[in-house]
Amino acid sequence: MAELTVLHNTRCSTSRHAVDAVADAGVDAEVVQYLRTPLDRAQLLDLVAKLEDPPADLVRKDAFFAEQGLSADDITTAEQVADLLVQHPRLMQRPVLVRGDRAIIGRPKDRVAAFLADG
Repeated sequence: MAELTVLHNTRCSTSRHAVDAVADAGVDAEVVQYLRTPLDRAQLLDLVAKLEDPPADLVRKDAFFAEQGLSADDITTAEQVADLLVQHPRLMQRPVLVRGDRAIIGRPKDRVAAFLADG
């Protein structure tokens, strides 16, 4: 079993950077393309519980977010975040790195190296 999981979007340069950094560090990782294999609600709640960032940080606040009529008030709890990301996986921030009981959003890029070194 891989010691690290990277939730990855191949179209995102920051996400590709994280996958490259993991490979360069020689870390055994499972790369999950979460848009092809979306996480279910239980997996998302587990992820949020491990996240070192506030739950709302897991949600991209981009044009699609606004088009859905969403605001910060819609993503204040872990449950709201999980429900939203089950419905709209594309709104998940990327990359996300998970090791054991810890997870981070790999933005900015320098967070990835620090997380890998801390493991």
